[in-house]
Amino acid sequence: MAIFVERKKINDMKLIIRDNSAAGSLWAAHHIADAINRKAAKSNEPFVLGLCTGSTPIETYKELIRMVKAGEVSFKNVISFNMDEYVGLPESHPESYHSFMHKYLFDQIDEPAQNIHILNGNAADPAAECEAYEKAIEAAGGFDLFLGGIGEDGHIAFNEPFSPLTSRTRVVTLTEDTRIVNSRFFDNDPNKVPKQAMSVGVATVTSSREVVILAFGPKKARAIKDAVEGPYSHMCTVSALQNHQNGIIVCDEASCGELKLNSYRYFKAVEAAENI
Repeated sequence: MAIFVERKKINDMKLIIRDNSAAGSLWAAHHIADAINRKAAKSNEPFVLGLCTGSTPIETYKELIRMVKAGEVSFKNVISFNMDEYVGLPESHPESYHSFMHKYLFDQIDEPAQNIHILNGNAADPAAECEAYEKAIEAAGGFDLFLGGIGEDGHIAFNEPFSPLTSRTRVVTLTEDTRIVNSRFFDNDPNKVPKQAMSVGVATVTSSREVVILAFGPKKARAIKDAVEGPYSHMCTVSALQNHQNGIIVCDEASCGELKLNSYRYFKAVEAAENI
């Protein structure tokens, strides 16, 4: 199968800094739609898109839904793979990522059901499920764009601190901090949050031809600082983006609060010079 690869110059990691999360979410939605439309104009190959869950991408999904309904973009030739799912949580559970994605995106766009891929957290053989997921991504041609978020400790997907930067899709154990943060979706009871999840690995994400990470609000400020100014390290798995040829972090002013002033000025200057 021929794989469409849009030829771009090699880029440094970029920060797209907007005044607030609403503006950042709109930027991300239009960037994704533009990428889908550019490939559709040049190739019949499907656009392969990685997707995330949580409160952060909801506004981006709302704008993509609006654009689909307005005829500004179509998901008919998009193949999507979600980044993670809880282990042992029924798909029908309101907090499963299957339920989330259908509620906030899939049920309102034109992506064919057979093109939607989400890990089966109830698979009889979890390891085999994860291996098959990686193979399915590869068979689809690899990610054209991966949309993700980051945790307060800088983790991407469920790749907690100390996850190998070479990791691929696997079963992971969730830290207490992550379960506490996610307990807001489970009656504020960390004990109701599953202790394990299936997650794409860091290398699964960074193998994408483009990675777009959303990070909004002051609670993400330390993660942004570590991702941008800290070392390339498994302590902050989103720092793997430092070594990516086309990585973008979309953030707001609040999430940039711990960056050094010169770092902030540098990224704003790049954005202005490139008219992003």
